[in-house]
Amino acid sequence: MKTIATNRKATFEYYINDTFEAGIVLKGSEVKSIRLGHTNLTDAFITFDRHNECYIKNMHITTYKDSTIDVLDEKRTRKLLLNKQEIKKIMAKVREKGFTCIPLKVYLKDGLVKLEIAIAKGKHTYDKKATLAERDIARDTQRQLKNYR
Repeated sequence: MKTIATNRKATFEYYINDTFEAGIVLKGSEVKSIRLGHTNLTDAFITFDRHNECYIKNMHITTYKDSTIDVLDEKRTRKLLLNKQEIKKIMAKVREKGFTCIPLKVYLKDGLVKLEIAIAKGKHTYDKKATLAERDIARDTQRQLKNYR
């Protein structure tokens, strides 16, 4: 499994409750571009339609430079491939107050492009400050341990 892109802001902005693996419906040039690492999940989010289908919006995939076919929109809506039971479970959790569905990372698994999505709950400002303080403390202790040896 080779990780292509991660949503680094997700773990800072949200508490991760549950994760799922989903396939993505892509065009051939998009797959080539993802394999080169030209993708970004920063502003991406997951939505559901009235037919109980799952989509990812604002996932940026740069246009493949050697593409000879039509140029696709880089931030177009792409369908996610999940089981009905997974979709029902995700939708039930998202309907609860405070929960949302976010993309965590894009990776290759057995030659296929997969997306890890998570059911998450947003952090408050004071939770984010506590996370930053914990990181600073961990960084300082590592620095001191390094100098101690």
